[in-house]
Amino acid sequence: MIHGSITALVTPFKNETVDETAFQDFIEWQIKSGIHGLVPCGTTGETATLTDTEHRRVIELCVEAANGRVPVIAGAGSNETRMSIAYAQKAKDVGADAALVVTPYYNKPSQEGIYQHFKAISEAVDIPIVVYNIPGRSVVDISNDTMGRLSKLPTVIGCKDATGDITRVAGLIERCGEDFIQLSGDDPSSLGHAAHGGKGCISVGSNVAPAVYAEFHNLMLAKDFVGAQAINQKLHRLHQDLFIDPSPAPAKYGLNILGRMDTHVRLPITPCREETKDAVKSAMREAGIKL
Repeated sequence: MIHGSITALVTPFKNETVDETAFQDFIEWQIKSGIHGLVPCGTTGETATLTDTEHRRVIELCVEAANGRVPVIAGAGSNETRMSIAYAQKAKDVGADAALVVTPYYNKPSQEGIYQHFKAISEAVDIPIVVYNIPGRSVVDISNDTMGRLSKLPTVIGCKDATGDITRVAGLIERCGEDFIQLSGDDPSSLGHAAHGGKGCISVGSNVAPAVYAEFHNLMLAKDFVGAQAINQKLHRLHQDLFIDPSPAPAKYGLNILGRMDTHVRLPITPCREETKDAVKSAMREAGIKL
């Protein structure tokens, strides 16, 4: 089952290409640290700057490294329906457990257009779909009623909600049922999201602190929200400071400190400013990470 702390994996680069060795070593560290799942080729993976060949290869590398130990939910989103279908098929072909499909961005479809987009993908490719609702990037928001309709599609199993609105959880349970997997897409609100009935979070912070985030989510899954709140307090700065500069530059800087990969990001993302580096170091120390 998809649940808990699921890392929205960064994609390491070296000499302008994907650093395959660093990526698979990174995944091994994530799994050994107790992480519950992996998302290659999401926003944090700089997917918008990957070539088609790189996109497929990154998913292949992740599936190979995970080797069935945790679910792999591969990014398969696009603002063009035929391309999303192709990415979902690619995810299925390389052995991903599910596809993460973002709301079409830039072209601002209606609620009916959103529904038809996901319906077309569901009918074309037999792979479980997690619907990714992030109006901050896509401009359009999936209403609770539309999500209810989407949940009736045979391959749609859940959603990643990056609105930060934890009151949606109850409304979606009402419309989609208890078995519909609701994941937060927002580390700062994941505690509240879980308290309202969410099943986990697709996390940026777990890139740099997988063990702490795994423990945090294990407590929430066990309904120990008092214990989870204590850990959340330690993670509060990290939740925030990994976004002082555009993501994933701060996360890659933190991983570089830990000796996991190079800091290289692709334009239009730029490396961290010096003041951001200081804030990230401080937040990592506060989270209990040894530097």
